[in-house]
Amino acid sequence: MRTSIFNGALLILFAFLLTACGAPATIPSPAQDSVTVDPTTSTTALNTVVPDEPTPAPTATDEPTATDEPTAMVEPTEIPVPTATPVPTFAMTVLVDGLTSPWEIVYGPDDHLWVTERTGRRVLRIDPQRGDARTAVTIGEAVFENWQAGLQGMVLHPELGQGAGNDYAYVAYSYNSANGPRVKIRRYTFDSSTETLSDPVDILANLPAGTDHNGGRLIFGPDGKLYFSMGDLGANNLANYCLPSDAQTLPNAEDVAAQNWRHYVGKILRINPDGSIPADNPEWGGVRSHVFTVGHRNPQGLTAGNGQIYASEHGPKSDDEVNRLRAGRNYGWPYVSGYQDNQAYVYAEWSDATVPCASLTFSDYEIPAAVPQQPESAWSDPSFAPPLLTFGTVPTGYNFQNPACSDNYYICWPSIAPSGLDYYNASTGGIPGWRNSLLVAALKTGTIYRLPLAADGASVEGNPIPLFNTINRYRDLAISPDGRTFYVITDSGGNTQDAAGLPTDLLANPGSILVFEYEAE
Repeated sequence: MRTSIFNGALLILFAFLLTACGAPATIPSPAQDSVTVDPTTSTTALNTVVPDEPTPAPTATDEPTATDEPTAMVEPTEIPVPTATPVPTFAMTVLVDGLTSPWEIVYGPDDHLWVTERTGRRVLRIDPQRGDARTAVTIGEAVFENWQAGLQGMVLHPELGQGAGNDYAYVAYSYNSANGPRVKIRRYTFDSSTETLSDPVDILANLPAGTDHNGGRLIFGPDGKLYFSMGDLGANNLANYCLPSDAQTLPNAEDVAAQNWRHYVGKILRINPDGSIPADNPEWGGVRSHVFTVGHRNPQGLTAGNGQIYASEHGPKSDDEVNRLRAGRNYGWPYVSGYQDNQAYVYAEWSDATVPCASLTFSDYEIPAAVPQQPESAWSDPSFAPPLLTFGTVPTGYNFQNPACSDNYYICWPSIAPSGLDYYNASTGGIPGWRNSLLVAALKTGTIYRLPLAADGASVEGNPIPLFNTINRYRDLAISPDGRTFYVITDSGGNTQDAAGLPTDLLANPGSILVFEYEAE
């Protein structure tokens, strides 16, 4: 089923106070009102990045301008909701604050929350009741550049704590090598007596890293394999606009023999737990590597459920995607963004300009005549897989420069900047009607979106349902074993939308774990 949603900020009324002590408040599931920009003029749309991290030294144009009365407001648009959908209520508390760029949160089999801090370089274990935090390990080798990468993905071995000898935690992080920044996946052993991680083993190293679009999510699949998402390193955009896109380039036999993983960018990898290449991985041009799928932009969400692997990834100014990953399939980037519909996106390869690329000034809105471009329909691949759902699919001619958002136009673009992704399958004792759903954490709207899936998990049924809206940037979420409590981590800084859908960097709960506990229908 093809599903898309035209989505901006959510105007949601809350009956709660966000206090420093984290006092609980009852939160009804929000009304389905969406705020979006009004397309008043025609512009040329092209591939670009949705910034998802604050820059280390923002200029005046990087920050929102504080005004008492904005010059224009974003008009609300109603999103239809099935009348049979129950409306649950939740109590919200702040469990922990003061975290340093939290990036991954996992509810462990030891009944603790495990959290990675991207710039803090720590793996934390946190009591989900009291909020007490202990550092399991600090990884001094982890580095981040321009507020990108650092310590990112983490997954716990499914048999951790079960006496099977697999008390492992796997993490992914960027580090400096003799050949520049790289990413590695490292395995640690958890010592329950000291509550620490030790005995590091690098199972896969020398993966490409960059200053943007590093992906970085790590999970175990139902097949016992590790899956790791790698972005396109921001190629063809912003400061990297002269960097050729490599999301469609495949490793050759010589690369694999030399363990040269340079062409792994823009891919989802499938990895044996010891770091080797699975014997049943797909072959690409007769070459088997870690590559499971190709054609990804910035996949920051990855989860398993219903026997499937799902990913969420940032689109350009529109067309954020939720994908069902299948071995050997091509998800289109950079030739296609979202559906192959020729709407509001053309592929422009700046590095192939007929003049020196560096002599051009990059623009999100106009493609110089020297830059070759092609519509989505000009590309064809029999392995292309369209997304399950897109956020912010808009027609050609859509105005991406809403004057209400001044120099932070990207906050008003019709995209949500999806990050963490989880699968909800609680039945007995869980929330009625929620079983077999995906939950998407959004950076730009401070919202969790629930996507009801078909019974076979191969399509989305109905519209995304927004939940838990606050003025924050939601990076990831975890679900309690009973399916009634949700733990959401927030970025330490950056821009998001305020209650009117306009840019703000005044986050309500920066660097925090917010707890949303189900109360009733």
